[in-house]
Order: sequence, then structure tokens, then C-alpha cells
Amino acid sequence: MADPAHDHVGLTDTFASRRYFRKFETITTHLLRVAANMEAEGAISRDEVRIISRYISGLLFTFRALSMKYLLVGRDTGRFFGSLSMDKRDSGFPVAAELMTMANDAQQAASHLANMPSEAALKDEMVQTILGSREIPTKLQFALSQRLYYGELARGQLFWVRNDPECHWISTEGDRRRFLLHWAVYDSQINLPVIYLMRLEDTGKQALPKDSRRWPEVQAHLMAQSLAGLKLLTIAKGFDEDFDDLHPKHLRRIHVGPMYSSAFTEQTGPLRAVLEDAQAPAGQDWALAWTSEELESEDVRAERSGWFGTVEREIFALDPFGGQGAETGATRTSRSIILPQRPFQVLAERNPPGFTDVRKFVVSEGGQVVRY
Repeated sequence: MADPAHDHVGLTDTFASRRYFRKFETITTHLLRVAANMEAEGAISRDEVRIISRYISGLLFTFRALSMKYLLVGRDTGRFFGSLSMDKRDSGFPVAAELMTMANDAQQAASHLANMPSEAALKDEMVQTILGSREIPTKLQFALSQRLYYGELARGQLFWVRNDPECHWISTEGDRRRFLLHWAVYDSQINLPVIYLMRLEDTGKQALPKDSRRWPEVQAHLMAQSLAGLKLLTIAKGFDEDFDDLHPKHLRRIHVGPMYSSAFTEQTGPLRAVLEDAQAPAGQDWALAWTSEELESEDVRAERSGWFGTVEREIFALDPFGGQGAETGATRTSRSIILPQRPFQVLAERNPPGFTDVRKFVVSEGGQVVRY
């Protein structure tokens, strides 16, 4: 079996590292517009768009922090600090270990900032070094980049390896409260951000987010089940059976990525050939996959519980076409790809098999998003 570490590469070149981060800043900015486009066409609700946009913004802040951390990579700073490790084979994203290290750094950000000169002081010292000593103040530049890094961490609202569940009230009818739960992970097996949204009905005596017993149990259960290898049906059934008074009605999982780039990744398949043929200029030689899986409850059944009681269990609808429902464990799966205009033109000309049902979101340099 191949060692996944062989598929990880360090971006040790200053300019390559900066191009990589600029590319992701561009992509995440486009993703926010794509999410709004999906809402406009009714693919996702306004509440879901608001939540998804928050996670995408968190990704933007995470990449911005990492870009500060590795701003001086490849330069002689007088101190070894490594380089960004990315998954060149499967995801095109940084490896999960980068975010784990970042989470640890965030715990100590305040003390680091307290012991560092201010941004203004560092810039002033840099000017004096340039004018007085007539040399490039690399060590001061490094110090400033680290201060900016810890400053980004201190601001918070980043996308972490674990983004624990949050619960939002939707409505109440009789003894049933409806909630929208959401959480996200940076899956270490595939090195990709994965977002989960669950709509459920609560028939417990106390509202779920205020229930000091159930809410911590729900959070722990959902985080333990947030693995890309698990089918939605497995996750939803396990939840339904473990919590008798919580009824999952709709579960959505969004895989953000992989990111394909002729400059940085080595994935196989049609998209690699498309990007090579497109020969797009720097900043436009990429494509990002976006996969949304959904599982819906279509009915309920009563199941015996104890001597005299019954509990409500969900019956989930599986994809009826081609007998794939049981295989995918979802009611439906929709695949999308986001890419600039030139790669899209090549994709349209080549028309490789398997892309007919993939929604294409084409972004222009000006930021407009058009769906094909």
C-alpha cells in the first residue's frame, strides 16, 4: 500500500508558495459567489448559504494565516521554520497536519503577540536597516510575517480541523421543535474541508441546545461520525437509533475540493488534461470540485422500546435510479466544478465522459459567476 506521505510536497520556493496562496484566496472568494448562485437557483436554502459562506470565509482566513506564516519561505531568515506541506496527489489542499499545528499556535497567539514588537516598530526598524545599512532586512521581515500570522490567529473565525456542531432554532409546532445543526471537519484521510448540515425535529422535554445532558452527547456523537468514508445513511441511522427523541429529517454533506492545478497538483483524469491543454495564465490554471450529498427522511415507523413504549424511527429515501441508492447511501448526489473561462472552453470542446451531469460554474476575472 502506498505511503500517503509520498503524495505530500513542501512548497519551498518563495514565489511558488505565494502563487499557491493567491490562487486559494481567489478560489475561496469565488466560492462565496458560487454559494449565492446556488441559493438563487434553489439548490440550497438561504439559511444553508449563510452557514456554508461562514465556513468558506473561515477557509479564506485560514489560508490567509498560513500565507503569513510561510511568507518568507525559501529565504535565509536565520531560522528554520519549514514550508507548507500540501497534498499534491488527491486534494491539492494543505495537509491536515498544517491545520493541527495552526490550532496549537492559536492557543499561544496572545502570549506571542505580547512578546513581539508592534507592527509599526518592526516596519520602522526595517526602514532604518534599508537606509542605514543598505541591506535587505530579511530577519525583520520574518519577524513581521510571524506577527501577522499570530495576529490572524488571534482574530479567530478560522476553519479548524474540528469545527464543533452548532444548533439553530427554526420553528416549533406543538411538542416538536425544529433545529438546523451544522458542523465541519478538515478530513485527515483526504485532506479536504467537509461541511455537514442536519435538519432535525426534537421531541425531548427540554430544547436540545439548552439540554445539558443531550447536547454534549449529540456534539460528541456527530464529530465521531464525521468521516468521509461513512455513508450518510450510516451516519443518520446511527444518530436516529442513539437518540430516541431526536429525529433527523435531512442530512447534507459538502466536500469542498479537490483543487486541480497544472502548476501544483498531479491528479490523474480528464481535468488534468483539460488544464494542460488550456495553458491558462497564472491564477487561471485551476478547477475546484464541489460535491453535495443529501439524505432525506420520507416516512417514519414505530419501533418497540422497553416493555410498553414505542419510539419513532426514520425511513430514509435512497436514490432510486440505477439501483445506486444503497451503494451511495444518499437520496441524491450532485457534483459541480468551478473553473475560469479558458479551462471551461477546453472542457466544453473535449467533452470528456462523466461530465454531462456535472454543473459547471464559470468565473471571470471580474468575479462574475455563470452556470452551465
